Amino acid sequence: MPPPDPEFPPAIAFRKVSKRFGGMASLVDVDFAVPAGAFFGVIGVNGAGKTTLLKCLLDATRPDGGAIDIFGTTATRPAARAALAYLPERFGAPHYATGRDYLSLMARLYRVHFDLDRVTALIDKFALDRDALSKPVRALSKGMTQKLGLIACLLSGRRLLVLDEPASGLDPLARAQLKSALAGYHRSGGTVLLTSHALADVEEMCTRMALLHDGTLRFEGPPAELRAEEGGVTLEDAFLRRIDR
Repeated sequence: MPPPDPEFPPAIAFRKVSKRFGGMASLVDVDFAVPAGAFFGVIGVNGAGKTTLLKCLLDATRPDGGAIDIFGTTATRPAARAALAYLPERFGAPHYATGRDYLSLMARLYRVHFDLDRVTALIDKFALDRDALSKPVRALSKGMTQKLGLIACLLSGRRLLVLDEPASGLDPLARAQLKSALAGYHRSGGTVLLTSHALADVEEMCTRMALLHDGTLRFEGPPAELRAEEGGVTLEDAFLRRIDR
């Protein structure tokens, strides 16, 4: 991959990123870029390296080789990560905090104004009971807690959202609401990087995607391109054919 254009750097550039845990390679020379303004999906079976890739991006673990840039700034610098908001797959808010306490705290951490009207609008958009603002998190279901985390990301004002399986724990209605909210964020100029096992969602939402398998990059490009390369079948069939090679 050519070096990023310093005038128009991609939102994220993974440059030959490698990571081993003991004797096992989790990532091997993974090399692709997420263009600014893209809605980008990362797909793969469990253990393909998706979460490890995000941990390297967030400097939660250091790659053994290669480098990562966020909007042209080395990802290991705290200033680079100030451009993004992150939701982990196994998200859990402090159990003793109320929904309002949690969102207010996240607004302070993201250094944005806590706008109750905007919070209420997002709660309504996700069909989350407004009582969730006054209830402790321990009294909320997993799906309700997941919605709180998503709302915090959307309130962050950051130009890049990094979401690890954001639809985890959501029912079909909530998944549709999530897709609508992320589509609105993307239309406003935001960049989204998400991992997902729901290939239909990836094909519907994502402008580009990367397919990881056994820690290696097997495809990067528009979902329709992978389908075309594999014979114009469904994305799920194209995925299975590609990883069987």
